[in-house]
Order: sequence, then structure tokens, then C-alpha cells
Amino acid sequence: MGKAKEEVPTMGTGILQVESVQELVQKDSFQVPERYIRDDEERPNDTHVSSLETPVIDLSLLSCGNEEEVKKLERACREWGFFQMINHGLADDLIQKTKAAIADFFKLPLEEKQKYSMELHDMQGYGHFVVSEDQKLEWGDLLGFSVYPIKHRNLNAWPTTPPEFRDVIEQYSAEVNRVGKELLGNISLMMKMDKSSLEELHGELMQIIRNNYYPICPRPDLVLGLSPHSDSNSITILLQDEVTGLQIRHDGGWVPITPMPNALLVNIGDCIEMWSNGKYKSIEHRVVTNKHKPRISVASFIEPAMDAYIEPLDQMVDCEQLRVYRKIKYGDYFRNYLEKRLEGKTHTQFGKLENE
Repeated sequence: MGKAKEEVPTMGTGILQVESVQELVQKDSFQVPERYIRDDEERPNDTHVSSLETPVIDLSLLSCGNEEEVKKLERACREWGFFQMINHGLADDLIQKTKAAIADFFKLPLEEKQKYSMELHDMQGYGHFVVSEDQKLEWGDLLGFSVYPIKHRNLNAWPTTPPEFRDVIEQYSAEVNRVGKELLGNISLMMKMDKSSLEELHGELMQIIRNNYYPICPRPDLVLGLSPHSDSNSITILLQDEVTGLQIRHDGGWVPITPMPNALLVNIGDCIEMWSNGKYKSIEHRVVTNKHKPRISVASFIEPAMDAYIEPLDQMVDCEQLRVYRKIKYGDYFRNYLEKRLEGKTHTQFGKLENE
């Protein structure tokens, strides 16, 4: 028999072409097109913003088995789903080079950036994630592509300009991969398993990178750079510049994340929530814009293989928290996620048991 064809992550519904937000701003920096203007209930509202600060986790302490730091990580996963990570081992020079490479790409002329445009049924490339003609658009442009496994890469989506781009992103992604595996190992221990068990449940671990550019906006009160959502994957590791824009949902309010110099921001995704039977939280987050400075971020998504199965681990189910999620193939969950507009955590119903 021939070898079964391997599943590779795709958009599933294709990509609808819309104009670059950068170009919109350059043409008219005083107007916001109607398709970007949110309904009243979706608009950023400062009266709902909290001033709390997210937990800070020291990866160097986790790596040497510090019990107190493991307890801090466990609390962060239960109570927040987000944490700032310091002493992660990424060189400051590499972090600065990565930010510079992304910034330099988005400074290129539109014609140059369009050489890397997304193709139909492919999530890799430059553009926007738009699945319907009537969805509200987000105030931002993106460049995304698969990093690991290497065989999933579409090098047509990897810019060759600026000339150092590929080498820098390769180095950065390798370091993020190391960090992601160390975090999975510690979460695995928190789930009462061997350190390698959670990574093994992923199958052939995938890593996707999404580079985001959020231009200045004349009416930040009307738009969103990114709609409220939780991430479908296991762990997201975010590098961001000094401009505040990311907000996370906590205790009914939105908490702005103030970037820490050279720290990485980590959030738990839906897969960890499902494996933990809801004990560790995949939290809604959104991006708001501002009038004065553009914002750049680099999101790396650590994901299971498309043929990996996700279900609550037996040891995470007890009389206090009965089984919440069903057994589901990640590829099916991922496609369902991509086919819908970002709308909080509504997509997670696809993975829940019918009696929930």
C-alpha cells in the first residue's frame, strides 16, 4: 500500500483579497473605511479596562526544577492563561534583529511585499485572514508562514528582502522552539506526567509564525487591530515592540499588556485547555490601535500535528470537574477554527461534549 498523504495546515476556505491597511493610511490618514468600523458593543471601551498586571515567570528557574517557580506557572495557567517570561535564553541581540527584520519588511514598497502574497487555500504569505465578504476587517497587515516541520515550509512566503530576513527568522524560530518545548515539559509535569509526555501527544510538533503590523489609526475608538479570540493551538509565544496594544480578558475586564523589555509573552491555547479538562485557561485577547505609533508583534504558535488527537487526560478529570471536552482530531478543530470569524471563545463549542 502507498503511504497515506500527510495533512498539512491550510486555510480551508481560501483567502479573500482586501487592501493593505498600511496603504489605506498612506492614502488617507484621516478616514476609517466603513468595513473596519465595529458595532457599538465591539468597540474598545476604556471603562472596561483593568490595571492589573500579568504574572512573570522565570524560565531559567523552571529549567532547573525550581518548585516555587513551577507553582507560579501552575497558578498562571489556572488563573490567567497569560504570563510574561524572562530569562528565557534568547540573546538580546537576536531579539533586536528579529524586530528590525520584521519592521524592515513592512517598510518595503507594496509591490515588493505583494511578491509574498497569500495564495488560495494556503495560510502562508503576506495579506489578511478574511473568510467572508461581510466580515468586519481588522486594522492590521500580516506575514505568516510555517516554520516546523521544515517540510511544511512554503519558501515562496519567506521574504528574501531584507536580505537578512530568512537567517534571522530561522535563528529566532529555533530558539522559540526550544522555549516552547521547555514550557510543554513543565506543563506536562504539572499534569502529573513525564516531562516528555505532553510533547509526545503532539505528534510531529508544528510551529507557525505570524508577523503583525498595526498602523496608526485616526479613530482607534472605532476599530480593532485583532478581534477578541482565544488561540486554537497549545502555546503561543509573542515578541512585541514597546507599543502597548494587546489586551487580555480577565475577571470580566480587559487588561492591557505593557511590554517588558526583551521579555516574551506566553499564552495557553485551546489544546492545553482541552488536555487539562479546562483547568488551564485559554483566554480571550484582542489588539487595540492608537493614533500615534504603529505596533509590531511576532507570534509563534506551537501546535500539535494535524493528525494528533486532543481529549482531557484522565488524571485531569475528577468529581469536581467532570469531562468537559470530547476526543477530537486537531486538524478538524483547526479547520473549524479557521472557517469562522474571530468571536471570543465561541469556536471552542466544537470541541465540547454535547451535554455542556
